[in-house]
This record gives sequence, C-alpha cells and structure tokens, in this order.
Amino acid sequence: MTPPTASTIATLALVPLLTWRIWIRFRRARGRQRLSRYRGPVTLTLYGLLLGAIALANWRYPAHLLAFALALALGAGLAVFALRRTRFEPTPAGLYYTPHGPIGIALAVLFVARLAYRAVEVYIIDSAAQRSFAEFAHHPATLGAFGLMAGYYVCYTVSLVRWRHRVLRAKRQREANSPVKPEPPPT
Repeated sequence: MTPPTASTIATLALVPLLTWRIWIRFRRARGRQRLSRYRGPVTLTLYGLLLGAIALANWRYPAHLLAFALALALGAGLAVFALRRTRFEPTPAGLYYTPHGPIGIALAVLFVARLAYRAVEVYIIDSAAQRSFAEFAHHPATLGAFGLMAGYYVCYTVSLVRWRHRVLRAKRQREANSPVKPEPPPT
C-alpha cells in the first residue's frame, strides 16, 4: 500500500470543514433568520478571498475564467430572483429575513454533487487521475458549480447588507426628526 500524498491528506482535512459549511448552508436556507452585523462582512471577505484564489489559479486559462465569470453572473441573477421572494422583517428585537430556500438548497446540492462525483472519479474510477487541488480548480464543471453558488451567495449577502444599512439609516433619521429626544443613559 502506498502512503497517502499531501493532496490526499489535505482532502481528508478539508472534507469535515466542507461538510460543516454545507450543513450550515442547508440550515440557513430554511426558516427565519436574524441578520447579524458580522455575517455579511465575514461572508463577503471569505468569498472574496476564494474567488480571488480561483481566478488566480485559472489566470492562464481565459476560457475557464470566462466560464467562471458567466457562472458568477448567472448565480447573481438567481440571487435577484430569490431576493424578490425573500421576506424581510425589521422588528424592535432585530432585523430578520426568511430566505427563498429552494434556490439556495439546489445550488448547495449541485456543488456537493460535483464534489462527490469528482471524489468518485479520482479515487474509484480513475486512480491514475491527477489529485491536486489546482487540477480540481481548473475543471470547468467545478468552476461552474462553484461559480453559480458563489455568485448567488455574494449577491444575496450584498443585498442583505444593503437592506440592513437602509433600515438602520431610516431608523436614525426617524430618531433625529422625532420631537421627543430619548434620555441619555445614566453615567
């Protein structure tokens, strides 16, 4: 038996992380959620880093970058569609939204299916296939599946952050225009 390669070890280390994130995506795609001020910036930062890394890895493959950009745009279009079906609730207890679940769940399932197919392809069907993450990131099907999901979640998150800012700005304006000023907190 041959010893595991660094790529195999990295894959085994990343599988639990990916599984956890996908489980979180499924949970968030269903039901009412509180919008925190940290989720948007953190999500956008992580996706920005991932998108940059994928673009850098495919820099020498303009056709792959074009396919990736088209998948991102299509994902953003799906986010616009889903946002029209999202219920937004500004309440005194906080800001809540209920996402349109079917699209988010379908995109997560598509990405998981792509990852599973690639694992079967590399480890069962063709054991001589390249096992590097660079090769995996260059594959058009992977770029397409991830591009759809990333475009969706980035556009959706940007829209949530913008909605939060609009609601909070309107609240500050109402408070500033209110004839009764709130009492300052005791010192």
